[in-house]
Amino acid sequence: MPRFAANLSFLFTELDFLDRFAAAAEAGFKGVEFMFPYAYDAADVRARADANGLKVVLFNLPPGHWDKGERGFAALPGREDEFASSVDLALNYAEALGCQRLHAMAGLTTHGAQRDVYLANLTLAAQWAAGTADILIEPINTRDIPGYFLTTTREARNIITEAQEPNLGLQLDLYHRQVMEGDVAGAIAEFAPIVRHYQCASPPDRGEPDKGEIDYRQAFKLIDETGYRGWIGCEYKPRAGTREGLGWLKTMT
Repeated sequence: MPRFAANLSFLFTELDFLDRFAAAAEAGFKGVEFMFPYAYDAADVRARADANGLKVVLFNLPPGHWDKGERGFAALPGREDEFASSVDLALNYAEALGCQRLHAMAGLTTHGAQRDVYLANLTLAAQWAAGTADILIEPINTRDIPGYFLTTTREARNIITEAQEPNLGLQLDLYHRQVMEGDVAGAIAEFAPIVRHYQCASPPDRGEPDKGEIDYRQAFKLIDETGYRGWIGCEYKPRAGTREGLGWLKTMT
């Protein structure tokens, strides 16, 4: 069965961020991911992970002005120097945390996102990260993030293919795939060669992966059959509290 990583930006949010590591370990998780660690010293984050026997498996590059509506800026023209600085910062954190997967958010079409800028910035990020981390791109549905630039799995593959960087890969969130395109089983089979990380949640409410539009027991079985040995991030919104909703883990492992 797959290895599941608790997304600490979504789970155990009743606790301060650094206290969520202990909660994840107590719940039985061996890996964690999160959106942005940059408000905390990398040494403090690493200390919490190590103290609780947790592997940090994924986090995002800085997203730009999140509170002002930005959702990344890898595809935004005129921000190339800022993006390069964000790659440098993320790689410093990745090395400190022993993390080998970094997600670069594209940004919004309404903010002027352009494909050529995206491709150039991703190429730079992958080249800088070579030997340290994989740079990942994730198609995101436009219901959750209206106007997001990268929305389809096929376009993500096109960009990865064009970049021709061996450490540029796909972050396949099965929730986003189902909302935007459907056919989760087909996507697992078709895109397995470029997937470096999966995430899960149940449409339509983005709750625990136990009921809804996706048969997760079957999906996890299909992922196993592809030979994937990485992590699956639990990036869902608990319906009635994180601990109260963890029963799904016992049925899947």
